[in-house]
Amino acid sequence: MREYLLVLVMAAVVTYLCTGATRRIAHRIGAMTAIRDRDVHVIPTPRLGGLAIMLGVAVAIMLAGKLPFLGRIPEVGHDSRALLAGAAVMFVLGAVDDVHELDPLTKLAGQVVAAGLTVVLGVQFLWFPLPGGTFALPPVLSAVLTALVIIVMANAVNFVDGLDGLATGICIIGALAFFSYSYLLSFSLGLNRALSASLVMVAVAGACLGFLPHNFYPTKIFMSDSGALPLGALLGGATVNLTGFIDPSVMQQSGRPTWVPVMLPLILAVAVLALPSIELVSTVIRRTRAGRPVFSADRQHLHHRLMFDIGHTHRGTVLLLWAWAALIAFGVVAIGLIGGFVPVAAVAGVGILLLLGTLVSPARIRRRRERRPSDG
Repeated sequence: MREYLLVLVMAAVVTYLCTGATRRIAHRIGAMTAIRDRDVHVIPTPRLGGLAIMLGVAVAIMLAGKLPFLGRIPEVGHDSRALLAGAAVMFVLGAVDDVHELDPLTKLAGQVVAAGLTVVLGVQFLWFPLPGGTFALPPVLSAVLTALVIIVMANAVNFVDGLDGLATGICIIGALAFFSYSYLLSFSLGLNRALSASLVMVAVAGACLGFLPHNFYPTKIFMSDSGALPLGALLGGATVNLTGFIDPSVMQQSGRPTWVPVMLPLILAVAVLALPSIELVSTVIRRTRAGRPVFSADRQHLHHRLMFDIGHTHRGTVLLLWAWAALIAFGVVAIGLIGGFVPVAAVAGVGILLLLGTLVSPARIRRRRERRPSDG
């Protein structure tokens, strides 16, 4: 655990220190977000925040390779570098888009190349877990499913990156939930706790923690595509890598239900990015029905509705969505690992409170109070 903490701190420090230089680079090369009708920011803001994030992740992973615990297993270093390589291609793609906006087809082609590189370097589904057992996948199907998970996760993070600090915080929550699951499961089964998936998740969480002070409202810099795409790719690739770590035969020997822990990485992947995934699906449906391109921009995202329809503040909306993301992600971990009535009841209770807080905003309460004298 101490080495994981060291990796997290290193990623956070490097990212935090590099973000100031990244802002200056963005100003110099013209990577600036102009003011558009759909945006909530009111001044041109630097993009290219993914540069600092990727530097933090890369330095942390390289550091881990020199540590006595995380660096002693070749597979950990190989798989973490494979995930990093695919994320690096995603970063280059996003950085080019931050400076010169790319058309949707070009962006999709670049994402396929990045996901394909990760697959070629050896990160793939080894089997697919189902309640009735686990099934080995043919190589072609394994490659396609792996690439699909990486591309979907990358775009899910990108779609939710609409408010200051929102995507950054969701990535922190998701990465820490994944790490908690993999670490606690390996601890309970007496397995090796040095995992490439855990290493990558800790590095992602640390880099996002270092970036958040610059990115929280009012933001000084956006992560934009150069940050959202590689972060989503790292989360998706680590999910695939984690499923390979969980051996069903070990679960059977432990006497525990086999399918729940084996299925949980995939369930957790959906839970971690539940909000971005809902955004992605609803956006595709909404724009398709309107006869517009899927990648065209609008102001109908969930965070826009919370702010402009319900009346939450910018910070309040971000904090609410963070709370929902944390409840879903850590709730799935608790229910999956602990089981029973208590975690389910706790998640349901917190969910009810969050729902009330989401539907009733301070602005709505003030408006009702202002209308009372006239009603009388």
